[in-house]
Amino acid sequence: MMMMKAAYRGASLSSRVLYYSTATSPASPNLYHRLIRFHEPSVVPILDQWVAEGRPLDQQDLHRIIKQLRKYSRYKHALQICQWMDDKPYLDNPQKDVPVTLDLISKVYGLKQAEEYFNKIPNASRVGQVYGALLNCYAEARLVNKAEATMQKIRDLGLSGSLTYNVMMGLYSVTNKYEKLDLLMEEMDQKGIRVDKFTYCIRLNAYAKTSEIKKMEKLLLRMEVDPEVKMEWHAYTTVANGYLKAGDREKALTCLKKSEYLIKPSQRKSAYENLLTLYANAGRKDEVYRIWKLYKNLGSLYNRGYLCLMSALGKLDCVDDVEKVYQEWGTQYKHFDFHVPNLVVTIYCKKGLLEKAETVVKALKESGNEPNASTWSRLALGYVKNGELEKAVEAVRKSILSSFPGCTVDTVTFSACLDYLNSKGSLDEAKELIKLLKEKGHLSDVVYKSIVKNLSTEIVIAI
Repeated sequence: MMMMKAAYRGASLSSRVLYYSTATSPASPNLYHRLIRFHEPSVVPILDQWVAEGRPLDQQDLHRIIKQLRKYSRYKHALQICQWMDDKPYLDNPQKDVPVTLDLISKVYGLKQAEEYFNKIPNASRVGQVYGALLNCYAEARLVNKAEATMQKIRDLGLSGSLTYNVMMGLYSVTNKYEKLDLLMEEMDQKGIRVDKFTYCIRLNAYAKTSEIKKMEKLLLRMEVDPEVKMEWHAYTTVANGYLKAGDREKALTCLKKSEYLIKPSQRKSAYENLLTLYANAGRKDEVYRIWKLYKNLGSLYNRGYLCLMSALGKLDCVDDVEKVYQEWGTQYKHFDFHVPNLVVTIYCKKGLLEKAETVVKALKESGNEPNASTWSRLALGYVKNGELEKAVEAVRKSILSSFPGCTVDTVTFSACLDYLNSKGSLDEAKELIKLLKEKGHLSDVVYKSIVKNLSTEIVIAI
């Protein structure tokens, strides 16, 4: 779906924003800087102040700022600018803002208000982009029936194109309705609607997921001979994934090599991170280190790269290598990232190396980086798997205490701890854990249903 969103919103505006952001002197920050740096609930005062100062207002610049805010997921501020422009009679706000506003309303206030906004749009103004935005809203919410009804309306009005079909194909793919994908591609062929690289990639990925290897190969061949499609590296990594899932490592390796030839300089970082994982899945430690060498030659080393490398080595059961890379990261990183030590804790726990995992946690404390909720949760899971339930209970308690709203609760580990406390008659301790969970706001209906399975009546009542 990210591909469809990118296609819908257009190409990156980084170069244009850069040009705009340097257009005025540092002594008088331009509107872009004022709005991007502003993090209060509303940006409206900034806009009003700009006008009050008698400064020129360029609508094209405002549109660029809106797109940049959307890129940073600052949807509320982007919507505020759209609505502020709509309220100014001296601004001739173009038609193209309507689909953007519709999309932003859905993200900020939800589908109901987005539908209300759409219903107020005059029929004469409901152009293809507006219906496309509504379709995308339904697709993001995975509302298949409403998306299908909107798509049919788009067909009836003769407004369908590659983008709308891609949105529907993406929706069918994430909802596992793979049988509908070929029907849509056939419909596109019949109507003379161009099958673009996004269409191909969605279908290719679905074939790989369902291990329909022959169809995957046939579609790849069609892509390769299509003069309108420029092959990109990730098409071959998708096919390699399909081969790996089907157990054909040789063909997977051939595709991975092909993908490397297509990597553009600007794509190296993300491509190499992807290849580290795929070569590990193919069982090729030598290729993992070859790619890592290429990655290091890029200059700056990123936490993300270390995570990919250690995860790859963990899959290959190279625990000693993971340890060496972790030590290297400890001397190289520019910004501390808990994901790295937490991954190492996970790898140690999976291998039953709990003492080593505890050593990592101890080192974090000594360095002033107090372990977070995820660290304790991973350690607790290791204790449960190793039958050390008393330690698991304590780790779960620490995980809850250090958590924040929105944290995910490992219900399997939590239930195992409650079951252990129940078996030893420590109901008060079990109730205390449940109380902590409630106080942190983590006891949702989903969590509750998962936890109460196989628990004693007394504990269920306490929950």
